[in-house]
Amino acid sequence: MDQPFTTTGTEPASTAVPLVLALPKGRILKELGPLLARSGIHPAADFHDEKSRRLRFETSDPMLDVVRVRSFDVATFVAFGAAQIGICGADVLMEFDYPEIYAPLDLGIGKCRVSVAEPAGQPAADRARLSRVGVATKYPNIARRHFAARGIQAEVVHLNGAMELAPAMGLSNLIVDLVQTGSTLKANGLVETEVIAPVTSRLIVNRTALKTQPEAIGAWLARFRAALEAA
Repeated sequence: MDQPFTTTGTEPASTAVPLVLALPKGRILKELGPLLARSGIHPAADFHDEKSRRLRFETSDPMLDVVRVRSFDVATFVAFGAAQIGICGADVLMEFDYPEIYAPLDLGIGKCRVSVAEPAGQPAADRARLSRVGVATKYPNIARRHFAARGIQAEVVHLNGAMELAPAMGLSNLIVDLVQTGSTLKANGLVETEVIAPVTSRLIVNRTALKTQPEAIGAWLARFRAALEAA
């Protein structure tokens, strides 16, 4: 059984500042549970209480706190140094492409894909003749880059949800979205026509923090690597 661990640093606990690990809310957080435990991360009891209003939690290690934020915000917290370490999907990293972020570990969880989907029965040749196309998505940068590489200008309608409604309601020709099983697409009359990129969750690190606190962050990277090998 994993045992709670304590800091071994020489700096007095009263003056040392805990590292912050940013974690995504929702489905991925549930998948992360066993990996966090194997890494020796045991957050406060109310961390797992969905009714808790707290967003920052102490852990069994006095030198590590965790924050619970929206999946799209994890990368921003880490890039701007509010958190030194984080866990987020490769889709988020692709969308924001922050140079301040280093992503050393693929955690192999949260498997899905960023894909193009369009109304079922729409002739495949139609899009090949277009110079521009209407795209509903929460990934405007990914969508624009993807279609630009094919010589197509993407007219993006930025939505944060319910992308599947957009083509039927005249907002766009197609969508770019995360796909796991494809059941939601099917239920809304869409078909997946192209996979842009596979997605898994990654452990990410702020590059400046890695330079200024190499021992502390390196120790956590080692713990996560060991936890992945023990899976």
